[in-house]
Amino acid sequence: MSLIDPTQNALERAIQGASMRQQLLAGNLANVNTPGYGRKDVDFHAALRDAMTTGDVDAVSNAAFTPTTDTASVAADGNGIDLDRESAELAKNALDQQALVSVARARIETMVTAITGQG
Repeated sequence: MSLIDPTQNALERAIQGASMRQQLLAGNLANVNTPGYGRKDVDFHAALRDAMTTGDVDAVSNAAFTPTTDTASVAADGNGIDLDRESAELAKNALDQQALVSVARARIETMVTAITGQG
C-alpha cells in the first residue's frame, strides 16, 4: 500500500493550478488598459487530466502548468482583455479553487479523525 494518496495529491496539484490561473487572470485585469497586452491563461485542468490518465502518481505530481498568451486583440490599441470575460473567469476560478480547498480539507479532517479517533 502506498503512503501517497493519489486523490489528495491530485487535489493539491489542482489547487496549485487554480492559484496560478487566479494570478494570471488578475494580471489580465490589471492590464486591461495596457496597449498591446495579450491575454494570459493556463489550462491546468487539461494538464491534470492528461497526467491522471497515465495512472502514475509521479505524473500528477509533475504535471506541467504552462501559461499561454493569446495575441488576439479586442481593442483598437491591440489589448486582448475583455473586462467582462476576465471578471467572469476570475469569479469562476475562485469558486473552483474554493471547492478544491473544501474537498481537500474535508479529506484531511477525515484522515485525522481516523488516526486520532477524535472528531
